[in-house]
Amino acid sequence: MSEQVETESPLLVERHGHVALLTLNRPDRRNAINRAMRKAIKSELWKADADPEVRVIVITGAGSAFSSGVDLPEALSGPAPRTEGTTPTQVLRAVSKPVIAAVNGPCYTGAFEFATNCSFIVASDRAVFSDTHAKIGLLNGWGGSAMLPRAVGLPAAIQIILSGDPVDSATALRIGLANEVVDHEHLLERTLEIAGSIAESHPGAVQRMLRLLKEGAGASTAHALGLEAEASATFKPDNKDIGARYDKRQSARVAKASERSAASLQE
Repeated sequence: MSEQVETESPLLVERHGHVALLTLNRPDRRNAINRAMRKAIKSELWKADADPEVRVIVITGAGSAFSSGVDLPEALSGPAPRTEGTTPTQVLRAVSKPVIAAVNGPCYTGAFEFATNCSFIVASDRAVFSDTHAKIGLLNGWGGSAMLPRAVGLPAAIQIILSGDPVDSATALRIGLANEVVDHEHLLERTLEIAGSIAESHPGAVQRMLRLLKEGAGASTAHALGLEAEASATFKPDNKDIGARYDKRQSARVAKASERSAASLQE
């Protein structure tokens, strides 16, 4: 059962066990990211990161779109987003817990950068990705030019960013932009299932491994191995907890095997 914490806001916040669900909530504007939403995103990400009960963060959009990107009419009529200090994607990269983007529809430009800065993407079969910065005469400013090549490779990133052409969900899966593509109706269910599986893992090990993966992603193999050796030497496992977790997993495997055996006998 979920507990809704906030409703009248450009960002809805819910808790599903150890998972914090943040929903971009301007469906009448295709969840365009305005100043109020940017402020709320940064605040709620920091809150979730500081809350020991939160182990995974999921971000999705209300209505039919993930987000059309930064609210350009607002940005053009007032101070540019870059004058607001820390960007939402800088916070995304700084939080110590996994952040999953559940992309439920169109995900354009600033929102596309936002999604690529999450730990990984699970996409609806209705998801469409596009970076239109160059198309309209802007440059990436939320880390897209750095993060996208690391996800899909340089040639694909060049094509996506310079052309502005849309990338459908099937292509996103093929090039590694999305980890999974699922039926639209089951997107949130499947994403929360993945998040729940991560949340069941040891929170300290998850956070340290996430940090290790991020630090090693852009490093040479030798440097990445050195980072792993350093992490292994400094991480202090709890042997009693390890044993209890191992026994629990073994019991769960036995129970599942019994269920499968009983189901096959009934067929």
